[in-house]
Amino acid sequence: MSAASPRGPATEPGTPSLDKDPRRIAGMFDAIAHRYDQLNHLLSAGFDRRWRRRAVAALDLGDGALVLDVCTGTADLAMTASRHQPAPRAVLGIDFAGAMLALGHEKLRSAGLSPIVRLVRGDACRLPCPSETVDAVTVGFGIRNVADTARAVEEMFRVLKPGGRLAILEFGEPRVPVLRSLYLWYFQRVLPFIGRRLSKHAEAYAYLPASVSAFLSPDALADLLRTSGFFGVRVDRLTAGVVYLYVGQKPVDT
Repeated sequence: MSAASPRGPATEPGTPSLDKDPRRIAGMFDAIAHRYDQLNHLLSAGFDRRWRRRAVAALDLGDGALVLDVCTGTADLAMTASRHQPAPRAVLGIDFAGAMLALGHEKLRSAGLSPIVRLVRGDACRLPCPSETVDAVTVGFGIRNVADTARAVEEMFRVLKPGGRLAILEFGEPRVPVLRSLYLWYFQRVLPFIGRRLSKHAEAYAYLPASVSAFLSPDALADLLRTSGFFGVRVDRLTAGVVYLYVGQKPVDT
């Protein structure tokens, strides 16, 4: 996640603010950290686990790889990567929401994964990694929360070794009209209601559908990956287009 100006974009009355000031976004996610994993599994009907496995499989990891998970949150995607076979040498998860990272640390200790997965507080637009040092980068449902998407993608490209791969999971919208209508009803009406009732935080689950609708289209994000230097970029629609998986590779000669 990235730095932003202290003042966000103006919004209509009653419209969720899309101001991506890091303090605001971190505070919002910290406030729902205690219910975050439960709501993820509930609101995705358990498909979130399958989506994460698809993202890790797309990395084509070799033995002893170093994986960087950006916007790691409670470390679900980092943990999925750590269990991949062949096993990675280490997984580094980065986020700027302290309560989310604290919950991630608890999960790692409980699962016995602390020796493999390390979590640190950091900024997606200023990754705390030297250039060309990681074999793979993942982002699970966090790229839309970054204030400067292009800068974050540039940073991911910078830290990847030549030949390294990037996998991004992000929400989308189904293209089939009937499915799209049903999905938008659920995403814009049912999901915020359930999220608000269980998390006791109205803003976070109003922000979620609003931020998805306002984010780059799948074609635009794929084009951004290409203009940032990635090649072989592909976009996979998962679960009828509810989620998109973006995969790209850093050229060997850069």
